[in-house]
Parts: sequence; C-alpha cells; structure tokens
Amino acid sequence: MTSSSAGSQPSRGTAEHVPSEEFLRGQGIRPVESVDELACPDHFESDDELDEFISFIHASRHTGQA
Repeated sequence: MTSSSAGSQPSRGTAEHVPSEEFLRGQGIRPVESVDELACPDHFESDDELDEFISFIHASRHTGQA
C-alpha cells in the first residue's frame, strides 16, 4: 500500500518564507565588519586561567587520538 502524499513536501505552516538576510536584519543583527568586534577583553581573570582553558581545549580535542 502506498501513500499519495509520499512525494510531497512537509507543510511549513501558513507563515510566509522570509529570506535569512531579511530575517536577521529584522532582528537587528548585522554582519561582523571587524575581528575587533569579537574581542572580549578581560574575559579571563589571569594569564594562568587562560592557559588552563587552552590546555583543556587542546586535551579535549586530542582525547582518543593515537
């Protein structure tokens, strides 16, 4: 037994499709213009805390690799 809707697309509801660029503009989101915008000065309280974080990330990325 086959279904007549097997090849049809799932319903997206009644809302209109909004292109992602338009949606993001409507949310007040804009493209990053400079890497400096992503900087978080003083995110870590000390250099030791930063080093500990970097070591943790390095170790977690290499877990289980030979």
